[in-house]
Amino acid sequence: MSSQPLVPAAELAARSTLRIPNESVDYRKARTALLAEEIELRRHIERVAEMRRALPPGGEVRGDYRFVGVDGPVDLAGLFGDKPTLATYSWMFGPQRDRPCPMCTSLLSAWDGQARDIEQNTSLAVISRSPIERMVAFAKERGWRHLKLYSDANGNFSRDYFAIGKEGGDEPAFNVFTRRDGTIRHFWSGEMDGNTMDPGQDPRGAPDLMPLWTVIDCLPQGRSPTWYPSLDYPAP
Repeated sequence: MSSQPLVPAAELAARSTLRIPNESVDYRKARTALLAEEIELRRHIERVAEMRRALPPGGEVRGDYRFVGVDGPVDLAGLFGDKPTLATYSWMFGPQRDRPCPMCTSLLSAWDGQARDIEQNTSLAVISRSPIERMVAFAKERGWRHLKLYSDANGNFSRDYFAIGKEGGDEPAFNVFTRRDGTIRHFWSGEMDGNTMDPGQDPRGAPDLMPLWTVIDCLPQGRSPTWYPSLDYPAP
């Protein structure tokens, strides 16, 4: 963020010249107040991102982590490719499941469309405990084309990096790693869970990784506590 002093958000909001056809005076007053809060939110997101980027070096990765991709076995270092950073998403599609988690799948469906953009900046690996053949079969069913899928061959990565719950079930997990001078370190993980949730809300992270919720949060009905993405929808 620039070191220049920031103009107060309310002042910036008042400068906006955008007007909606046939809006009322009350609507404009409320919308300008909301715009000031949206500006503050944008600034807060950037402050949090700066804090994240300034984290000290994380724990060195020392585990025996083995994966199987479409091209065969690979270790964690191999997931980096030619990039200095690696982002991993642990997909809730363990061997005990007949079908994968719909929420995870919704997120990954959005990411598939942007995977090539993301990989201009970092390597991206989607990991589950199902065999790679099962993962690939579902990816084809879903129409995914660009996500790189890996089976956690010995389960160690899933156990160490938060993808297995206390009862042995799947948990979603997003982890970022760095590789510098031959040393792989953990950089950041999403750590919001049931212990950090607010009343009336699910334990979602911030910023939310799902584009779906960014759109729904802009709608008058907002997030429904009873709605959940589906793996399949009827044909229109």
